[in-house]
Amino acid sequence: MMKKRFNPITDRSSEIVAFLMASPDMPKDEDLRFKIELSIEEAVENVVQYAYEGGIGWLEAGTSLDDKSLILTIELRDAGMPFNPLEKDDPDITLSAGERPVGGLGIYICKSMMDSISYRYEDGNNVLVMSKRV
Repeated sequence: MMKKRFNPITDRSSEIVAFLMASPDMPKDEDLRFKIELSIEEAVENVVQYAYEGGIGWLEAGTSLDDKSLILTIELRDAGMPFNPLEKDDPDITLSAGERPVGGLGIYICKSMMDSISYRYEDGNNVLVMSKRV
């Protein structure tokens, strides 16, 4: 697994996304890369914006690729406030932006673009894992 810890994470979303997208595990296919990058952007931004009170904290981000199944895995780990984004109901996308409650669209995008997403809280850390067959 290729991984790196970013500390602090304030105003570093684009740097974190660029690090993950530069991984040798990433596919070359542009359509797949677009879906993966959009999902990473949404998930990383959620951590940067909401995980830590005052925005000061760390995020460990990494990728791995199972050579046999060709499953790319992206893992984000932080020690912010415990929060499972998968427990939130999906937004009603039939409503206009003005009618929809704020929040939840980012994780909905991740769920739509990736093959699987899981969350666990372990050892005082939030761990979000997203996978995509590449």
